[in-house]
Amino acid sequence: QVQLVESGGGLVQAGGSLRLSCAASGRTFSTDTMGWFRQAPGKERRFVAAIPWSGASTYYADSVKGRFTISRDNAKNTVYLQMNRLKPEDTAVYYCAAAHRDYTMKAYRVSLVNEYDSWGQGTQVTVSS
Repeated sequence: QVQLVESGGGLVQAGGSLRLSCAASGRTFSTDTMGWFRQAPGKERRFVAAIPWSGASTYYADSVKGRFTISRDNAKNTVYLQMNRLKPEDTAVYYCAAAHRDYTMKAYRVSLVNEYDSWGQGTQVTVSS
């Protein structure tokens, strides 16, 4: 099992930026596919972005494409989510997740909540209008 700790959330005005970080510990991180999900009050948890172990590909929900960037530093066991041009509808608790695989996941699977084995505790992002 891996422990994931998110940081970097907060309150920001619409149009602003935040950078979320997720530090992993407890097992080998470098082969995991890492994802970011978010959950607004009263809504289901939804996919935001994912990056496989190699970092060669990145995947995004349509709602954040062009505004958010996911990246990872395997040497630091950390994955990042740079969020630019934030909108009030981006307000949610953001969760980091790890899919423990020793192979590259198929693209259609990286957005599925049930494909991820470990989850962080979440960090609140609030965007004011």
